Amino acid sequence: MKIRLGYACISETIKENFKTYTYTRYKQEKNKEKLESIISSNLFHLKELLIYNNKNNIHFFRITSNLIPLATIEDVVIDYTKWKREYRQITQEIKKKSMRVDFHPSEYCVLNSTKQEVINQSIKILKYHYHLLKDLKIKNPLLVLHIGSKEFGKEKSLTRFINTYQKLPEEIKQVIAIENDDKSFNIEDCIELSEKISIPVILDYHHHQCNPSTHTLEELLPKIISTWHTTPKVHFSSPKSKRKKEYRSHHDYIDVEEFIKFLKILKQQNIDIDIMLEAKKKDEALFRLVRELKYKLDLDFVDETSFML
Repeated sequence: MKIRLGYACISETIKENFKTYTYTRYKQEKNKEKLESIISSNLFHLKELLIYNNKNNIHFFRITSNLIPLATIEDVVIDYTKWKREYRQITQEIKKKSMRVDFHPSEYCVLNSTKQEVINQSIKILKYHYHLLKDLKIKNPLLVLHIGSKEFGKEKSLTRFINTYQKLPEEIKQVIAIENDDKSFNIEDCIELSEKISIPVILDYHHHQCNPSTHTLEELLPKIISTWHTTPKVHFSSPKSKRKKEYRSHHDYIDVEEFIKFLKILKQQNIDIDIMLEAKKKDEALFRLVRELKYKLDLDFVDETSFML
């Protein structure tokens, strides 16, 4: 089985960060040229990140949701056609080595909220991300969501999610996957939801440690994998500290011993899997983990970030 490692949003090596523009600032300045300049800069920076990924054989990457500032604000009109050339360049980099890319909308995207205005805004967020997936011609497009609010209990919350999901445009329903979280909905809740609406389930190992299920991962993984029609993806991070207050926070790097333990569990499934590393040191954490794995295990590395297990 083949394992590919990826990282999220920004690089510790390519230091220029994505820029933002707050709605308050935009309303004060009324500077559309500045907004368009920031969008151009962000698209250029994304292209450079993808070039860096390709040159280092990083085949799995999460694009930041902040690519287009103010994209979901009704009274901010953005002419997306202005950046067709930039989209085309980004698409070329993605296709160059068949890089897997996806999005993880923010915690403000809550499909099972009890407030209609939150649901309306969540749908706008999904439409924004979907248009980016489409404009960038991303293969096997994916938007990763948490189930969301647990208000009035789990069962009612799952029902609210299903009700909102069923009202979404069909093309958006086809790109949603759900992930277990660290407090409210564990991986078994995600499996239960998937059985009702047939969407992929993403296992987050760290969240599972924080918010465990009654069954073991060995028991649950076959069900998780069965929800996928393409290569399954999972998330892996390490706690900042074993202290209770910091356990849910992500560490700068990956705990290699815990990661090796996870690999042994995955190996039982004998299927290709992509692992998104959610460490604060991003690509630095990825390459440090690779060096440690090469030292501790006799793995057959295909390239800088992929190996046979």
